[in-house]
Amino acid sequence: MNAEKSTASELAWFKSSYSTGSGGECIEVAVCPRAVRVRDSKDVARRGLEVDAGAWGAFIGFTAQ
Repeated sequence: MNAEKSTASELAWFKSSYSTGSGGECIEVAVCPRAVRVRDSKDVARRGLEVDAGAWGAFIGFTAQ
């Protein structure tokens, strides 16, 4: 588990370009120095995911194909 000192509220979150405005599939992403955090934009109090920056890059590369 990665224990960063920054809290989720201190991060610069941005909404995915694939999220819909109708309340459907909405996620937000925040980039940290060594990881990428992902959370549900409709329930920001719920614990999100944290993935290694390399794994996130592989995921983005895979989904873009």
